[in-house]
Amino acid sequence: MRRLGLSLYPEHSTLDEDKKYLDTASKLGYSRIFASLLELGADKDKTINRFKETIAYANKLGFVTIVDMNPKLFKSLDITYDDLSFFHELGAYGIRLDEGFSGMEEAKMTHNPFGLKIEINMSSGTHYLDNILSYHPDTNNLLGCHNFYPQRYTGLGEEFFIKWSNFFKDRNIHSAAFVSSHTATFGPWPVQDGLPTLEDDRDLPIGTQVKHLLLSGVVDDVIIGNTYASDEELKEAAEAFYSPYPVLKVDFAKDTTDLEKEVILKSTHVYRGDASDYLLRSTMTRVVYHDGNFPAHDTQDIKRGDIIIVNEDYGQYKGETQIGLKDIPNDGRRNVVGHLNEKEAFLLSYIKPWSSFKLSE
Repeated sequence: MRRLGLSLYPEHSTLDEDKKYLDTASKLGYSRIFASLLELGADKDKTINRFKETIAYANKLGFVTIVDMNPKLFKSLDITYDDLSFFHELGAYGIRLDEGFSGMEEAKMTHNPFGLKIEINMSSGTHYLDNILSYHPDTNNLLGCHNFYPQRYTGLGEEFFIKWSNFFKDRNIHSAAFVSSHTATFGPWPVQDGLPTLEDDRDLPIGTQVKHLLLSGVVDDVIIGNTYASDEELKEAAEAFYSPYPVLKVDFAKDTTDLEKEVILKSTHVYRGDASDYLLRSTMTRVVYHDGNFPAHDTQDIKRGDIIIVNEDYGQYKGETQIGLKDIPNDGRRNVVGHLNEKEAFLLSYIKPWSSFKLSE
């Protein structure tokens, strides 16, 4: 089961604020929480009770909470990997190990009697997971989650992200990664450059970040790393996450006709399987709109990311939707009716032959 999540930092917020945030998110389909317990503060019991209150309220709404921990806190709380009752009493669904043990301890922890999930760091770039697997964990209780990166220019690169996400996917380990809100004001530390997993996502709209992670096809859950995302961002991320098809944004040319906009926006497009290097073809629109009028206009040369309607000078191909994959000359038989939005144009690389997608204004 894929989940859309958010992050809470109870040591930096109030219970009332957290409840309000959870109420809004719950109605939009959010169902998991990343909660950081890396710092206990001066009053250990107060911090723990605050976590219990937040998690108890979240559990009533159907959320699952994974608590971020490190080995140092295990020691300060007198927790051993043989006895995880502390987290069960906290109401947690699982524990994320910010830093790992030797591999044997993680494997033993997955056999806990409470069914607590043990989530490990996916961003280390090592074969740490294979070490854990060699000790025969209960893989039903083993999860992976990437890091987030508060410091600008330190987030993961695409190639690294794909490689190590696939490392977990190939071993059937459920996975997660972070996107970043632009309205949130805090995370675990007082650094405010956002909290994404991927560096290239840092300044993108939150919905675009979600689409990027999902279209990569290598992670299951998506979590907003910083707190609190605005109501608009929560909605935008949820719409992207739960959309039955990827939806890419289009900026239309000013002379685009109402019929052309209808073809682009109302169709569920299918990338034709006999793929060209030059054009992505969505051919069913020429069947559905074969009686439509598509006079020639905006027939300038085609750039990658251009949205095209074949005009009536091309005979039976009239009304076909295409997207430019390479810069090519236009002989006047293709109308350039718009262009993929500059923030989302890079997502074109993730649309594959025979996959379906939609376009929005």
